[in-house]
Amino acid sequence: MATQKTYIASSQTKQLSIIGWREFIALPKLGISQIKVKIDTGARSSALHAFHIEKFQRHGKLMLRFQVHPYQRDNKQTVLAEAELLEYRQIRNSGGHAQLRPVILTEVKLGDKQWQIELTLTNRDVMGFRMLLGREALRHRFLVDAGKSFIQSHRHQQK
Repeated sequence: MATQKTYIASSQTKQLSIIGWREFIALPKLGISQIKVKIDTGARSSALHAFHIEKFQRHGKLMLRFQVHPYQRDNKQTVLAEAELLEYRQIRNSGGHAQLRPVILTEVKLGDKQWQIELTLTNRDVMGFRMLLGREALRHRFLVDAGKSFIQSHRHQQK
């Protein structure tokens, strides 16, 4: 069945990499070289901690400019990012309350894989992770080993 790194799904011909319940990823289009994420198969969508979100127009497109603290418990290191606004979407947060969040499309890099995901922006200051990677971003790419961490990523020194 499962090996340490890959698993061949019987209904699929491609191999799926195994990831841990937390990993380090990069969001290259947003200028974030490393952020620790919780892999959350209970959440459909992915969410990034963002604040000072402002809407503006560029070449007729609605854009968002926002700030991110990529490292937990570090409010000094700040990344200023911009992305096109896809839409606003009603998302039910972990407390069960509906929240209207902006949605962007960006690239994520984990290990040797890079792909696009939809990402909602919200204030996650009080949450344990600055980002959640939800099941839509994982679908047909990875299987999750809930007992392991950092299988596909390396732990880099965080400030």
